[in-house]
Amino acid sequence: MSSKIERKRLPDMLLEQQLVTQDQLNECMVIQRSTGHSLPSLLVAHGYLGEEDLVITLSEQLGIPHIRVAHYSIPKEVLSEVPETLARQYQMLPVSVTGDVLTLAMADPLNIMALDDLRMLTSYDIEPVVAVTSELKDAINKHYGGDKAENLFNSLVGDGEDADLEELKAQDEIEDVSKLEVGAEDEPVKKLTRLILFNGLERGASDVHIEPFEKEVRIRYRVDGSLEVAKGPPKNLQHNLVARIKILAGCRIDEHRLPQDGRFRIRYHDREIDFRVAFLPCKYGEKVVLRVLDQGSLTLDIDKLGFEPQPISCFSEAIKLPHGMILMTGPTGSGKTTTLYSLLHKMNAIDVNIVTVEDPIEYEIFGVNQVQTQSRIGFTFAEALRQILRQDPDIVMVGEIRDHETADVAVKAALTGHLVLSTLHTNDAAGVFPRLTDMGIEPFLVQSSVALAAAQRLLKRVCKECHEPLNVPQDVLDRIQYKPFEYIEQAKFVRGRGCSKCNDTGYKGRVAVVEVLMAWPELQPLILERATGHQLKSMAIQCGMQSLRQNSLAKAAKGLTTIEQALEHTGTD
Repeated sequence: MSSKIERKRLPDMLLEQQLVTQDQLNECMVIQRSTGHSLPSLLVAHGYLGEEDLVITLSEQLGIPHIRVAHYSIPKEVLSEVPETLARQYQMLPVSVTGDVLTLAMADPLNIMALDDLRMLTSYDIEPVVAVTSELKDAINKHYGGDKAENLFNSLVGDGEDADLEELKAQDEIEDVSKLEVGAEDEPVKKLTRLILFNGLERGASDVHIEPFEKEVRIRYRVDGSLEVAKGPPKNLQHNLVARIKILAGCRIDEHRLPQDGRFRIRYHDREIDFRVAFLPCKYGEKVVLRVLDQGSLTLDIDKLGFEPQPISCFSEAIKLPHGMILMTGPTGSGKTTTLYSLLHKMNAIDVNIVTVEDPIEYEIFGVNQVQTQSRIGFTFAEALRQILRQDPDIVMVGEIRDHETADVAVKAALTGHLVLSTLHTNDAAGVFPRLTDMGIEPFLVQSSVALAAAQRLLKRVCKECHEPLNVPQDVLDRIQYKPFEYIEQAKFVRGRGCSKCNDTGYKGRVAVVEVLMAWPELQPLILERATGHQLKSMAIQCGMQSLRQNSLAKAAKGLTTIEQALEHTGTD
């Protein structure tokens, strides 16, 4: 069928059917050459040709069916075969999948570039059918939701050139491996790379995973904390795809045996997005993970992070202290660094010297001196911290306390008149104290240096488009330890039904919850006695700390998340 389509010329078809005149055709063809718009769309836009006449003509002359997509209900698994960016760019909609054949409704089935791009991306045999353009646009908006992706794709991809991609300088010299480099620079590979990245951006992904297996390449996006599978590229493009990303990230394209790290940046709508890239050699090729660092979406106002009153009050008190340690804990990807950046932003003033040591520097903050560690040359967290203490800092942020040496220097800095911010890996806020003693820090030093400890989690936010009230029986509330909050007049528990906006999950976005304890006097004897985290937590709750479970249930009572999320991500008090 594709060869039949390629032999036909639309102008000849329209003239044979006497649907347009030669003058009208010539006029639109001149415009087409200067703008790049499709000829059918120009003829329709100028009123020379009716949409239905165009569809019927294409159907009869090409020998392919025409359909009315307005009332079609397309399964989610079929929609997932065609990225939204591609559907909007070429005005096409997947209708059904039968075996190895994907039926595709198109406004312009003569668009061979669109068909080739989709064959390359999906590995399906494409069977086009004709649809009315206006109905097709409405159907695309109905099934994919809004026109966000169209604007995103147009602004990033533009006319297909690399003008919107900014390649950073390579950290290592890239040797000339001609065959691989030529393949990596081919336009289809560039386009495939864009599609993978842009599909991740439109989904709101925090990470993009490209994973090689024996017979396929799997693409997964981490959206709201969960990994979602997307259609992967053909296996034969795997090496060129990885090489293309290496070129963008400034890595060696001839090195396949050792892990590599890199970084690159793209720009759209005058907004820059960084990708931090990690390459890991595996059995069937190199796995690539790209972390999305969107400075434009970073909230640097602690008051706008949505924390409950008790944590906000503790943070506000701690950042006014002249010295001490403020420690954030939680699993990877729980938003600890964002909270620390927000605290730094709050303290950032012309009369304050703030220095950070990070690995890597995730976001840039004007007015803050940010230092990147280089472990390969011995410039570790501990060594960097020693050096920046000679820079007359008032406030120091250490990306992570990983070992005794870093912990020792950080504690001494806190005891010598500096306010130190950092992160640790513990299950809750009270776990900070036994963790530091386990690292070899004496309890009296821990008790004297730690001013505040906090534990953070990210819960999935209920979709605003499909949320509905939920009646929770009192016996259930009792079992989950729910206690009414004075500052919440009436609990409004909700759930998400699932819709096109949230991909039928009922969740869209995430909300941060945090438990915060100050170094209250009641805790001091327990710390000196090397009390367990459970004992410290019990005393902290008696002193007024609102636990992670209670903070999460407060979010559920406000209708921001669900009780299921609160229970899944927090333990009992």
